[in-house]
Amino acid sequence: MTEDVGVEDEELLTIGVFAARSRLSAKALRLYDRLGLLAPAQVDEATGYRYYRAGQAERARLVALLRQLDMPLARIAEVVEEADGDAAAGLLAAYWADVERRIAGQRTLAAYLRGRLSGRSSEMYETFAVETVEMPAQVVITETRHSLADELPSWIGASLGRLEAAARECGGVTGAPFVVYYAEVSMESDGPAEACVPVADEAAARAWAERHGRAWETKVRVEPARTLAYTRISKAQVAHPQILAAFEAVERWVARQGGLEYDGPCREVDFADWDAAGPEDPVCDVAFPVR
Repeated sequence: MTEDVGVEDEELLTIGVFAARSRLSAKALRLYDRLGLLAPAQVDEATGYRYYRAGQAERARLVALLRQLDMPLARIAEVVEEADGDAAAGLLAAYWADVERRIAGQRTLAAYLRGRLSGRSSEMYETFAVETVEMPAQVVITETRHSLADELPSWIGASLGRLEAAARECGGVTGAPFVVYYAEVSMESDGPAEACVPVADEAAARAWAERHGRAWETKVRVEPARTLAYTRISKAQVAHPQILAAFEAVERWVARQGGLEYDGPCREVDFADWDAAGPEDPVCDVAFPVR
């Protein structure tokens, strides 16, 4: 048998009695045991019968309520194991803030898709002004990663931070950082994406990558001179689905020009301080190389 320490004198309850007391089913209790969220106080080695202590009922109900919030198992474990009540409440608050952000994004995406399905999406495209710009050839220091959409923002911030720090040893940053998307990034497709920072000194960059690049798959390459068709978006528009509409607006503009063809994968060019920018401040360009 296995037994909790320090509560040996507390009454042991069969799984049926404990299920009734905790207002849960025996099936749910077996699941919580299998998931490591609520182990029985004792298990009879001969029969396999589970026994619980009455004091475990509160934890059982808490696990059940947290599961009704669709909280991942690992986060439920963090909450129920947290001895400090305020800290546990803080973990729950952080999780629910994530849920509300996700729901807000899904609500906006649903509105966008309704417009697209009904043929009214052109109104959204018309809000994006598309222009072209000539970009010179640049030496860039890069990181590449396969990433799903929900992982992408944190990776972009971290990778550009690492690359900009490296650039200080390579003659400094000589242009706006950008991220190249070689394939679709969504909740089902993981890219890859490449974070790029232009640097002044190619030799120094290659030496830096040789010394430090293996940890983050850092590489150095020359980005050729290109013409970019782009539209500028605000911090609020970086979120899905607005950014999807921005990319589609550029694609529609290219299709209407006649004689233009794509000359490389799409990208985001980040030219602003993200942390300092407000929701309506322009922060990046979404662009396609064309020729």
